[in-house]
Amino acid sequence: MLLYDSAVSGNCYKVRLLLAHLGLPYERREVSVVDRSGRLELLGGLNPGLRVPTLVLDDGRSLGESNAILWHLAQGTGYVPDDEFERAQVLQWMFFEQYSHEPYIAVVRFLVAVSPSTADEREIGPRMRAGYKALDAMERHLAARAFLVGDGYSIADIALYAYTHVAPEGGFELDRYPAINTWLARVAGQEGHVAIAA
Repeated sequence: MLLYDSAVSGNCYKVRLLLAHLGLPYERREVSVVDRSGRLELLGGLNPGLRVPTLVLDDGRSLGESNAILWHLAQGTGYVPDDEFERAQVLQWMFFEQYSHEPYIAVVRFLVAVSPSTADEREIGPRMRAGYKALDAMERHLAARAFLVGDGYSIADIALYAYTHVAPEGGFELDRYPAINTWLARVAGQEGHVAIAA
């Protein structure tokens, strides 16, 4: 397998983390998330969104969108529950991550810590407020459970861990979230865990 990847992207990290858990070998091709020139030539035939991560399977088929890649790789493993309703809950949290979490927490981190341009407070402020709403929702949910869905670690946890654990790089204060912090430590303690920079 070949992964078009970025070391700083949480979306790419999700895929690397699951691949590490599964012990699957793959090659990496680093792609800048700042300089998007040449994306059409590089990814045009592989991913309609021209984004990373993009995974090329051994048979030549390609797949984009981090959570779609997670879903594909996790089929038939313990990272997707057997129960149909719990599987739907995994998808619920993965959609939450892409709709209510990533556009705010990840984008603020990018603007503050990754982008070479100076961050615009008019853009940062509203995104910070929305990001805290997502963290509030996670805190309420995790206050009474070890993982996001059922009793086990799943790709829902992987999807939300990726940008939550680096949220302080964007200025988000996680000290006020004891349940999230306990969950972050629990996820980091899973067998095969790798750091985002590994």
